[in-house]
Amino acid sequence: MSGFRLGGLERYVIVRAFAGVGAALAVISAVILLVQFVDLSRSVGVRTDISVGQIFSLTLLRAPSLIQLLLPFVFLFGGIAAYTGLNRRSELVAMRAAGISAWRFILPAAAAAFLTGVVAVGAINPMAAILNGEFESLRAQLMQNYLGDAPDAVWLRQGDARGQIVIHASDRDIVAGSVRLHGVSLFVYERGPDGTLDFKRRLEAREARLMPGFWELKDVREAGAGQNSVRSDSLSIRSGLDAEAAMERFASPETIAFWRLPAAIHVTEQAGFSAAGYRLRFHQLLATPFLFAAMMILAAGFSLRLTRLGGLAGLAGAGVAIGFAVFFFNQFSGALGRAEIIPLFAAAWAPAVTALLAGVTLLCYTEDG
Repeated sequence: MSGFRLGGLERYVIVRAFAGVGAALAVISAVILLVQFVDLSRSVGVRTDISVGQIFSLTLLRAPSLIQLLLPFVFLFGGIAAYTGLNRRSELVAMRAAGISAWRFILPAAAAAFLTGVVAVGAINPMAAILNGEFESLRAQLMQNYLGDAPDAVWLRQGDARGQIVIHASDRDIVAGSVRLHGVSLFVYERGPDGTLDFKRRLEAREARLMPGFWELKDVREAGAGQNSVRSDSLSIRSGLDAEAAMERFASPETIAFWRLPAAIHVTEQAGFSAAGYRLRFHQLLATPFLFAAMMILAAGFSLRLTRLGGLAGLAGAGVAIGFAVFFFNQFSGALGRAEIIPLFAAAWAPAVTALLAGVTLLCYTEDG
């Protein structure tokens, strides 16, 4: 067995590593389900007439997006458990006594973690975003009769080369993929020959419903600049938004599927808003496979110390502490990136690159002295 061809040894280590990852995933998922169930019971269950089964359904819809956030910990904890187990059973000692480099049984596991990250970003992330949208829709339906929270005002802006429309609403309904606004004001601007936006008219409507390609307004009062108002029962206004894009404007970047982020960035910038949050999230998702591989390499680096030398438990604990440090560094750099204090590319990629370099450095020191 030579090169990067997988032999029996590499496959065995990959199986053991992913068995540890699976166990860590099961434990973390169970904790997330329990905490989320209790939180929804307190926030939704005491305010609405809802059964335990409905709360559990909400929990299942919400859990995937939360689990995805903690997947780097899953690979770190699972990798530490797997490599520590191999070390305690002297299997790593036997491999290294046979002249096998540590890189030979670490790199395949790291590569498998990288591929898992690709699948997580390309397939699991969109599924989690869809389930999170279902969670928001179902929660809104259950809470629609609860009057404890005042509705939040809505601001939207849509535009193209010909002009822009600023939309303000006192309330919104997002049910079953349909967007309906209440107490709506629309400010219509047209772009002049010199590129400046000139105010043309204002529309007041009792309700606005987003249809494919246009807003359908009900009970409308329209007035142009310096003109008297005109009333009408209904009116249609052209729109480049679809229901999903409009709902994304109400959502945080973490709830938008990976494949829709480029479109969300384009629509947001076309409307004149900053797309820093969306761009940051896009780069963070691109860096996810590298972060998973880095966590697996870090796990191996903190688990290769010979058992007879002692201190293995302390090293494993240090690995866990490093994992938490990487997590908080990721959140901190993300906050700096969203505030545009540091470049978005650096904010998204710095945690993954730092963790990867730290793991490789530790392995070089452990393996090669």
